[in-house]
Amino acid sequence: MRFDLQSAVVMGTATLSSLTVAWWFTHREPRVASAAVPAPAHAALLTGPASGQAAQIARSPDGHYWAQADIEGRAVRMLVDTGASVVALTREDALRLGLRLTPADFTQTVETASGPVMAAAIELDHVAVAGARVEKVRALVVEKGLPHSLLGMSYLGRLSAFEARPAGLTLRP
Repeated sequence: MRFDLQSAVVMGTATLSSLTVAWWFTHREPRVASAAVPAPAHAALLTGPASGQAAQIARSPDGHYWAQADIEGRAVRMLVDTGASVVALTREDALRLGLRLTPADFTQTVETASGPVMAAAIELDHVAVAGARVEKVRALVVEKGLPHSLLGMSYLGRLSAFEARPAGLTLRP
């Protein structure tokens, strides 16, 4: 196993960012305009099991795990990020999914490694990766500054297991 300072700094920054987002989610009341798909009051209680079959994601040459996710019937390329508390969508991916958000929808400030950004809380009908499907997934749409969408713990934490190996990642519903 190789260890270098840059990797440690990146992982530390990602962990700190995720903890900050988690704190904001637990201490702020989400307010989303009706143009977005609002997260229901009971969203934090959604713990239904995932369905489908185990999914394999190969490790990319850059060392990351990139997933082709099916979100409400559309393909979205996402970085698998166990340090992200929730699924986070770029504004561009949200538009491709048909979410028509207005500036008034971005009511939550979340801390990221790059600093504070505005986000809109939503609920996705389903997210599936190669057959591992989760219904009613909490997510954020980040107004700007997110370079790619993230497959975070609001999806991964609903799986029965996920396992990283040198060659790839296994998602088990």
